[in-house]
Amino acid sequence: MPGLLSGPVCLTVIWMLSWSLRPSCAQIWTDEDVQYGRLDSNVTLACGKSEIRIPVMWLHNHSSVLPWHQVMSDGSLVLLHADQSAQGNYSCYDDSGLLLHSVRLRLGRPPGILSISCQVPNHTHVRCSWSESVKTFLPATFNASFRGKTQESKPCIIDVTHRHCDVHHPAFWQTIHILKVTETNALGSQTTSVQFRLDKLLKPDPPASVSANKVEGFPMRLRVSWKYPTSWPQENAFPLRFHIRYRPYGSSIWSELFTVEVEVVISDALAGHIHQVQVRAQDDVNSDSQWSDWTAMRLVRPWEAGTTTEFPEDTTSPDVFNPFSTKPETSTVKSQNSVAQDDDNFCLLVLLILFSIFILMTLLSLIFVVWMKHRRREHATKQELASMVKMKSVPI
Repeated sequence: MPGLLSGPVCLTVIWMLSWSLRPSCAQIWTDEDVQYGRLDSNVTLACGKSEIRIPVMWLHNHSSVLPWHQVMSDGSLVLLHADQSAQGNYSCYDDSGLLLHSVRLRLGRPPGILSISCQVPNHTHVRCSWSESVKTFLPATFNASFRGKTQESKPCIIDVTHRHCDVHHPAFWQTIHILKVTETNALGSQTTSVQFRLDKLLKPDPPASVSANKVEGFPMRLRVSWKYPTSWPQENAFPLRFHIRYRPYGSSIWSELFTVEVEVVISDALAGHIHQVQVRAQDDVNSDSQWSDWTAMRLVRPWEAGTTTEFPEDTTSPDVFNPFSTKPETSTVKSQNSVAQDDDNFCLLVLLILFSIFILMTLLSLIFVVWMKHRRREHATKQELASMVKMKSVPI
């Protein structure tokens, strides 16, 4: 069988069949090219580079229904004010139906100015990201360079997928740094340049592994500990200072502590109450740097003598900004119920006080009215007696 297939007759037949199939294969865009055009403008498509046989016929996605267009005398197709619907595959044929040329049209816009922002999580790393101010609808390439004002440019390693670039070991001693990002697509290129100060952008990541625990035998103490962020170099040259804030659960007033250590003991906790605790960090040397974001909320109850049911320690609260968010623990629910009951009792007490004041004011008003009537009667009686005395003293 292999010998039969390799015979000269069979090879001739196979060659003839393959040659006869070539025209139909050309219909599957084997001669396809890509052309880019600007949205909302007139786009011209040429009918190939060879001699054009007039007239020609154009098809759009194998259909004779075309967008607003004109066919020129040289066979080229002009799409008028082309929009997104005009994209697709175009092909031109001569009057005998022979395919002359095919092209795939993509429409978009040239690049515009980029919106760039940079993050500096430590002294050895800068990450700058950007977003487009103009939606181009076209694939683009990016090139970025980073330098100090008096320093040669350093490459900014680009991640095209996430639209950011990274600089390692920047020159922190330089006051001003400049980043240039160039976006290029088939319709043009645009360079965006920004300058900034690394010392002002420096913002550590939040502290890691924060825990809050009771202190055995001390009903007003809490021990809070944490670790340096994993992104911060563990070197004495770059110490961090930490800001701790805490409050009884449900309160709107925070108490604060500052330290350069990685542990602190709170000595003025409210006995018997659940507390919320958070920590953030800042470069201790550079006072112009930014504070990190706050860590997730931790909930802890101080030690209580003789208690059997305790609030779970080192618990993360899901809502940092809403101290009244519902928690599944039984002790949290009890705390909320007790707070609600205390609020109801307080409101009832206020109502009783207001009602008592109202009754007292009413009684005082009645007493005042009776007293005024009594004085008026006394005054009238005195006037009558005086008039009677005058009448008696008049001679008859």
